[in-house]
Amino acid sequence: MVPSFDVLDRLSRALGLDESTAGEVRELLAAVEAAVVTGPEPEENVSASLVVDEAVRGARLVRSFQCVVLPAMLQSAEYARYVFLASPGLDAAAVGRAVAARVDRQSLLYEPGRESVFVLTEAVLRTWPGAPSLMLAQLDRLLAVESLDTVRLGVIPWRRPVPVLPRHGFTLCDRRAVVIEGFPGERVSTEADDLAFHEEMFSRFEGAAVFGGEARDLLVQVMKEFREMTATVTQ
Repeated sequence: MVPSFDVLDRLSRALGLDESTAGEVRELLAAVEAAVVTGPEPEENVSASLVVDEAVRGARLVRSFQCVVLPAMLQSAEYARYVFLASPGLDAAAVGRAVAARVDRQSLLYEPGRESVFVLTEAVLRTWPGAPSLMLAQLDRLLAVESLDTVRLGVIPWRRPVPVLPRHGFTLCDRRAVVIEGFPGERVSTEADDLAFHEEMFSRFEGAAVFGGEARDLLVQVMKEFREMTATVTQ
């Protein structure tokens, strides 16, 4: 058995480890956890996802832009299950482990001293797997998360033009790394050019988004539409 990252962080603080040493210990645990998950080749995407999650865990400021799929930190367990089911060849046990790890890392949203900024296109709210009831629960979670002091959630409404046509989602981890998402998978880059480019893109998308009451009103409106669909759409 290995500890969770939350337990590890608490142990590190209790032992008075400096940030460098604590980071090395987190990297070691990430390697151990990835080794546990890695096995048959179909699970490689799950291992990669764990590495990406750890890049996010190590950041105090996380800024994520998404144009189709919800950010991992905001996904409900059922939504995340559909995300991992899209990985070919994964069995039910592997999907379950991946979902549990993803949900565990969402505790970061509630930690004082961290800031998370999420910018979504309205398409993210309207691209849904499963049944409408799944999205009702997911949107309800977004409303709850949006109210946190540590979170800013913005949505680019369909009625507003985007500053540039988005091709993929990405997540900035502090100003040290960017997680770039594509069909082949996710990659973490620390290259200065990549960081500068995605910082600029995030700033532009953030400027087009609505926040606060306008974002909440949009979430409530989309929930109303999903609620109306529950009577006519089945899984």
